[in-house]
Amino acid sequence: MSDTNTASTPLQDADRPVPDDPSAPRNGSTARSSAIMAAGTLVSRLLGLVRVALLATAIGASGQVSDLFTSANNLPNFLYLMLAGGVFNAVLVPQIIRASRRPDRGADYVSRLLTLAAAALLVLTVLVTLAAPVIVSLTTSFTGANLALTTVFAYWCLPQIFFYGMYAVTGQILNANGSFGPYMWAPVVNNIVSIAFLTVFIVLMGTEQVELHSPDTWTSTQTLLLAGGTTLGIIIQALVLFVPLKRLNLGLRPKFGVRGTGLGRTGKLASVTIVTMLVGNGLYLVNQRVATIASDARPRFLAQDPPVQIAGSTNLEFGAMVYQLPHAVIALSLATVMFNQLSSAHADGDLPTVRATLSHGLRIIGVATVFGAAGLLTFAGPLGMLFSESPESAAINGVIIAILAVGAPFLSANFFLNRVFYASEDVKTPLKIQLILSVVGVMFAVAAGMFDPRLIVPMLAVAYSVGNIIAVAISHVFLTRTIGPYGAGHVFDVHVRLTIAGITAAIAGTALCWVFGGYDAEGFVWQSKLAAVVVLVIGGLVMAAVYLGMLKLLRITELDDFVGPLLARFRRGGAPPSSPGND
Repeated sequence: MSDTNTASTPLQDADRPVPDDPSAPRNGSTARSSAIMAAGTLVSRLLGLVRVALLATAIGASGQVSDLFTSANNLPNFLYLMLAGGVFNAVLVPQIIRASRRPDRGADYVSRLLTLAAAALLVLTVLVTLAAPVIVSLTTSFTGANLALTTVFAYWCLPQIFFYGMYAVTGQILNANGSFGPYMWAPVVNNIVSIAFLTVFIVLMGTEQVELHSPDTWTSTQTLLLAGGTTLGIIIQALVLFVPLKRLNLGLRPKFGVRGTGLGRTGKLASVTIVTMLVGNGLYLVNQRVATIASDARPRFLAQDPPVQIAGSTNLEFGAMVYQLPHAVIALSLATVMFNQLSSAHADGDLPTVRATLSHGLRIIGVATVFGAAGLLTFAGPLGMLFSESPESAAINGVIIAILAVGAPFLSANFFLNRVFYASEDVKTPLKIQLILSVVGVMFAVAAGMFDPRLIVPMLAVAYSVGNIIAVAISHVFLTRTIGPYGAGHVFDVHVRLTIAGITAAIAGTALCWVFGGYDAEGFVWQSKLAAVVVLVIGGLVMAAVYLGMLKLLRITELDDFVGPLLARFRRGGAPPSSPGND
């Protein structure tokens, strides 16, 4: 399947009049490109769910080793995002698009960019890995054997930073050139590798429920299979993108130097973005430290008679992964394609198109995210069962998922709102927004840490959801000052009707969950992971049917904008409608 190369062109040339309905989609290119990305993301996320389910089987969701590995494995992604992620994921695309308009299609710029990125990432990764003991001490409140094992995990996981960065910068080069599929499909390979290593771990080392893994009994072979397998997956994920990169035929080669390339401008924008990411991920650091307070208290509760299980950082991690599914599968794919369109429109000084793209994007993204939130709230228990070693642990996961689900649509909306700032190369406004949100977030996190250990992680989940809601409000205020009214009233009206449809579907799903014993400790849904999957599949189909019916009844036309081009592809036997720019 070839990638469509129309998404990087402006939605509307600057010298053309604004259409009567500026929010209407100009063609199916956005949906087609998004469909390719969403398919890759969906497969990757489904495999990710399998991977996390196997991880829960191997070391548990609330076991003695689970929080240690989660804390270490989060470090490379956290540090990468804090120190470089904002540059690669937001600043580079507009710069690459500008460079691609040069006679050499941006080959010189991209060559220097890749060389500089690889060198900088290598130095950063080596320094951070050497500092693993210090970093682990700063980011967790573990002591003794827990601290020692977490540090060992960190030594294995921190080299991922280099490959996270190369994956991101290579993926953004592909995206800027209209090749959207590989960036979203590469994580599939990563998950396959991780699943293979986890399967071997379970076969050779046993499950958490049987072995009750602890730092005292942990071996180097277990570390190799768990942390080594995870890092190998990230390495392969980055390397596979060099195949489609070569197919761009840009004639890339190692090239040092930044004079006359425009990378100096990129550096100025990047410096502000790095500060923004430092502030934002500093909040993550605070949340992680607060969550480990609960993790540290866990042995005391497990020693009670009967033992009491409490939520720790791994439960919060699993919940966050699940509640971000609608965002990752649909919203992120659409926003990535539309980011190119926003960047091109800004480059042409076409604000009407910017406003129309924003309004339309928020509305069609809402079709997916509101349904996702309704589904997560309704089936939080069965979802929790997928990542648990016992029904008790599943109930804990379910509570976290349900709380986080409330903020899911706001997470996606705020992400898309902020893309508008980056598309115009405005990096200072996101910094202002992040400073406000971080102050609020730290206050929430500190307050959560004052609760009983059993309530710390649930209160952090509340803080996440409330923070997402506040973020949308703040971003909206800043954005209207920058681009003017973009039809927020229309967006709000559509989301009200989407919420009504979601509540109706949730009622139907709740009734079905009750039939399968979802509200009985001995019910069918709590018997096994397979039982939970059965309930999720049947319940998901029922909710989807009710939701679609309600969208039709409430005359939500964004549904047609969302699925119309996709249905057209199936009617044509899978071939996309012809349009300029198809390979």
